[in-house]
Amino acid sequence: MMLFKIAFRNILRNARRSLMTASAIAVGAIAMILFGEYIAFIMVGLETSAVMNGGHLTVYHKGYFDFGSGNPSAYSIGDYQTIIRLIENDPELKPEVTVVTPTVTLFGIAGNFTIDASKTFFGTGFVPSDRVKMWKWDEYGIMRNRILPDIGLRDDDENHGTVGIGLARVLGLCKPLKIANCPSPPMTKRSSLTDVPAPDVNLAELAARDRGAAQSAPVDTVPRIDLLAATAEGAPNVVSFFVNKARNMGYKEVDDNYVGMNLKLAQQLLYGRGEHKAVSIEIQLHRSEDMAKARARLDALFAKHGLDLEVHDFKELQPQYNQIVGFMSAIFTFISVIMGVIVLFTIVNTMSMSVMERTNEIGTARAMGVRRSGIRRQFLIEGWMIGVLGATAGVILAALIANWFNHLGITYTPPGQANPVPLVVLTQGVGTLLFSVWFGLVAMATIAALFPANRAARMLVVDALRHV
Repeated sequence: MMLFKIAFRNILRNARRSLMTASAIAVGAIAMILFGEYIAFIMVGLETSAVMNGGHLTVYHKGYFDFGSGNPSAYSIGDYQTIIRLIENDPELKPEVTVVTPTVTLFGIAGNFTIDASKTFFGTGFVPSDRVKMWKWDEYGIMRNRILPDIGLRDDDENHGTVGIGLARVLGLCKPLKIANCPSPPMTKRSSLTDVPAPDVNLAELAARDRGAAQSAPVDTVPRIDLLAATAEGAPNVVSFFVNKARNMGYKEVDDNYVGMNLKLAQQLLYGRGEHKAVSIEIQLHRSEDMAKARARLDALFAKHGLDLEVHDFKELQPQYNQIVGFMSAIFTFISVIMGVIVLFTIVNTMSMSVMERTNEIGTARAMGVRRSGIRRQFLIEGWMIGVLGATAGVILAALIANWFNHLGITYTPPGQANPVPLVVLTQGVGTLLFSVWFGLVAMATIAALFPANRAARMLVVDALRHV
């Protein structure tokens, strides 16, 4: 205890220099903590977005992950309702599961034949009520102040849905959907090509022939397009699709091709009169930490019942997640190294000056019987104490700055998002980050003090006593 009292008094002997050194450590701590909390917010934001839109785990027919994206009908899951009930009623999975819902993905051609426009599309069929429930997932509490967009679909309305703004623009739906800043297509003169053979299938005639049950929909108020796709048997199939709204999907390539529709309509388009299957089954859990456990249970459950299914998590289905996390982690490591070097040289400089100023004291202490280890320990404690004071002040100030920053209401539009979101730093669940930064800076300050401490301990008593 006496060594700590002496160390604290030695720090106060040159309070200005000690304050500047501790301030440098505090600034480093603030920078590392705030950036670390921002990275933590980015990570949980990416995870929340992925889980909201696709769940934690997705069940596919074996082979779909590698080969099924080009031919989803060939890798579909038959009797999917039985599989869903198997998952929902499993005693181990039931307490962990929030939503288990089927989805269908397909590709085709969307046409608005009133203006003779068509565009390839990729569609997603889902149960609207299940998707709305999935959008409410907020394990980390970052969605409290956000207003979720209108999904634009209902369970009892099979023929209505949404499209991307880019697709709506190409198909001439800007005016009917009242889309702002949506230019009209320029008038182009149709070229006459006499040598081009006539198409095998007249899409407009096929659409008019297969409209059928959709004629009763309010076509005077809701714009209608026709969706063409090949069924599982290879036959062309067309359904009428009424567009309730257009959504900005964040990415242009998605925005120009997206169609969101009711599951039943997607099944009708992809499977025709055949068995209506599901391309995948999405599973959302209450907590992300149960993902590995739930996946292992699903694998065991499918193996037990002889089901030819495979399970993938959202990190596998969205490889950009791990790429972004790795990139942000690399930046944080780089900043941490820079801050560590600054602390190292600051402490070395401060303690070296302290050793020079106290050379006579070191000689006197050595002449009175203090061992070299005692001298070394004294300066190490001083370095450690400066590190503790600076790091502790940095942690406290970082918490105050973070809370102040989160109340400023700053927004930005991150990659892959269509609407601005709050720019905040994560202040909950970051105890490991705070301790790591505090411990790292204190350890760096102690290690940095070791160099001048060794120099002081190796001084010869006679030279130290006659030092001027």
